[in-house]
Amino acid sequence: MNDKIFEACSKILPQGYISQCQGARNSVSNSIGELITKRRLPEHGWSDDLIETLLSELSTMDTNNFHGNVGVGEREGRIYSSLVRRRHFRLSHGIGRSGDITAIQPKAAGSSLLNNITNRLVLDSLRIAGATSCKSCFVVPMATGMALTLCMQTFRNSKPSAKYVIWLRIDQKSCFKSIATAGFESVVIERKLEGDQLVTDLLAIEETIERLGADSILCVMSTTSCFAPRAIDDIEGIAKLCDRYHISHLVNNAYGVQSSKCMHVIQQASRVGRLDAFVQSCDKNYMVPVGGAVIAGFDESLIEAISQTYPGRASAAPSIDMMITLLSFGASDFKNLLKERKEMFQYLLEKVKIVAEKYGERVLSTPSNPISIAVSLTREEMTPSQLTQIGSMLFTRNVSGLRVVTGNEEKTINGHTFTGFGAHYDAYPVSYFTVAAAIGIKRQDIDTFCVRLDKVLSKLYSNKPSCDD
Repeated sequence: MNDKIFEACSKILPQGYISQCQGARNSVSNSIGELITKRRLPEHGWSDDLIETLLSELSTMDTNNFHGNVGVGEREGRIYSSLVRRRHFRLSHGIGRSGDITAIQPKAAGSSLLNNITNRLVLDSLRIAGATSCKSCFVVPMATGMALTLCMQTFRNSKPSAKYVIWLRIDQKSCFKSIATAGFESVVIERKLEGDQLVTDLLAIEETIERLGADSILCVMSTTSCFAPRAIDDIEGIAKLCDRYHISHLVNNAYGVQSSKCMHVIQQASRVGRLDAFVQSCDKNYMVPVGGAVIAGFDESLIEAISQTYPGRASAAPSIDMMITLLSFGASDFKNLLKERKEMFQYLLEKVKIVAEKYGERVLSTPSNPISIAVSLTREEMTPSQLTQIGSMLFTRNVSGLRVVTGNEEKTINGHTFTGFGAHYDAYPVSYFTVAAAIGIKRQDIDTFCVRLDKVLSKLYSNKPSCDD
């Protein structure tokens, strides 16, 4: 309602009532106006009503919602199901145009505005999380693996003769498969075992560059967030090598936004060497449904080039989810969630250590992994299949996410055979299980998990009673 309508209302209702309503409406308009002007996270989270008002206003700017609009094109934003229409807040045109995922659509001013604002809100969140000099980012409606592929396809434009991608081993399929999907050959760099921790072998990377020749190498793909006992890669050391040899550096930061340590090494690497782009999952870092990733970097023109590599328009669903969630957070709650996750990591570490030591096991020492924790499984009388029962027994007790790694699995992916798959290493000295303190985990989750873990270990390690026995 605008001022003219309020004026008409004042002829029906007392002016005092109308002034009060007008003030409330102005408050909503001011909040929306400030968001569009600043394009930064509000200090405090918005209510659902305010977010729905914003989405309703944006949807009225798309032609499919114009009163009396007649569409005679092949794609006019028609939605048959009213349930689907409500699910997407009547925003049916998606984002981008045929040649650029961040381009403005003439038919969809509202969706285009939403896309732009969302990307700026995400950029603000990355800076809050620790990448303080990050210049640009965009939400892409693909999970992390395909987003990595999109980056490599863009890198090809500046190095068309390149054949290889140097990949620092992490036993996770999608990032490895993303290289073949982009049309390149993986060169696997194995980890070094230092104590319990698997660390980056910088010397092996440099020897590989010298052996293959820098001109034949598209990029080095490094990783921050990962399952223990693998550590964060030496992102700064790799950045220096990439800068020296003029090779692109792509960072798989899948769930690293929630870790100040992961974000700090990315920020530092951009200062001391070369870091072209870093990719993170929307669902793992921002608690939204699976289906989106964020591609970010410190060179705005490069990130724009990556966005222009995406072929065609794209679904707006991940961007809508991200806008709603970030506005619900606000800067204050987002900072609190990051702080709480760090505290919960320490709490999980302490609680799991108590249970592990009760059964003669130990938490593996992995100080360079700020999210994941690994616990040894060293009972000689237990077979690998018996050890894996820990995960299945906990799953039937409503505990998800725990991974048992025996080191005995062999897996072939895109023609490359990995020995000891799951351990990031051919012959890790012990079997173990991993758990993680991810964003959103609560103290009660950890307490309940440890009680159930104790009961399961008590059954398998039969010479020890559980706490409740």
